[in-house]
Formats: sequence, C-alpha cells, structure tokens
Amino acid sequence: MIRIVLVDDHALVRSGYRRLLSAEADFEVVGEAATVAEANALLARCTPQVAIVDLNLKGSSGLEAIAGMLARQPDLRVLVLSMHDDAGHLAQALKAGAHGYLTKCSEPEEVIAAIRTVMAGRRVLSRDMQALAPAVSEDGVHGLKPREFELLRLLVHGESVQDIASLMHLSPKTVLNYLTLIRQKLNADNDFKLMHLAARSGLVEFG
Repeated sequence: MIRIVLVDDHALVRSGYRRLLSAEADFEVVGEAATVAEANALLARCTPQVAIVDLNLKGSSGLEAIAGMLARQPDLRVLVLSMHDDAGHLAQALKAGAHGYLTKCSEPEEVIAAIRTVMAGRRVLSRDMQALAPAVSEDGVHGLKPREFELLRLLVHGESVQDIASLMHLSPKTVLNYLTLIRQKLNADNDFKLMHLAARSGLVEFG
C-alpha cells in the first residue's frame, strides 16, 4: 500500500481527493492537514510515503510545509497539486524539494499516475506545467528563497506590511527588512519595478 497524506486548506477539496485515491486498491489516505503545523504533526503520527500539498495553506505557505516535512522525513515523496500555473511557483516548489507539480486542472487519472511516478523516484509535471520547465532558473524572482518569494507574492497582491506580518507570523520590522533584501536581490529600487518583475514571473497579471 502507498500511504498518502493530503495537505490542503479546503476540507471539501481534501474530501474529493480522498474519495478519488481511496478507490485505488494500492492507495491508503492516512491523514489530512490544513496548516503547516498540522502537516508536520502528520509525519510523526502517520509515517506517510507521499504527501499531496497545496501551496496556499491557512496562515502560511505550502512551500514552508514542503521544506518542513522533508526536513523531518527526507524520504517522503512530495507532489504539489496547486491552482498556480506559473514558472515562479514551479521553481519555488522544486527548490523546496517537491518531486512533482500538477495543477488543479489535471485529470484524475493524471493525479493517480503522478503518485506512482514520484513513488518510483521520478519527477513529474502536469502537461500544462511541462512547457514552463525550461523557463525555471535561479535568476530574478525564481532565485528568491521560499519565504522571500511568498512575501513578494503577498505584497504584489495588495497586502499591507501589517497584513503580511500577521499572515507570515513575523514582526512588521522583519517584513520591512525582507522587503529591503528582496529589492536588493532583484535590483528594484521601487515597488513599480517589483510589480513588473512579479508580472514577468507570472505572480500577478495586469488586466
């Protein structure tokens, strides 16, 4: 049996995944989590082989969940299943240690096949992400550390420094320090340049 945990902040989504995966004779869903803390606690309780992880979690980022879970269980196979379909999130997920990346547009059969692929030790990308793989690099926004990337994502989506501090469990001063570091790394001396770089990486769209 392949022991699987589901890490997603929507109970209805987890329920759908559970029904889909439990129909497979060799799959067993042994736990669910909605937060990073719950995801880390699952490892000690369930000893899973595969974690299916969303990148948007309550109060934090799935990128932190991936890094934390792999630090605790290095042989865990992590498969991202996310609404984000841009090269920036793909780059950050792979950097955090994910073994596969599918979008939520993926067909059920593709999800099932992906679990078996990562269990076999191979990387897997959904069809809509494969075309983005050549664009993944260590430059620009892609080169940011996961926490820096998440902070930038929140900023360009209109969150204030105070809101970001609350969401990421940081002090406002720490958030401002991160922003200074991000601007230095990206050679962006104002928020307009940050927004432009974020748009080029798919983090935000101008409509």
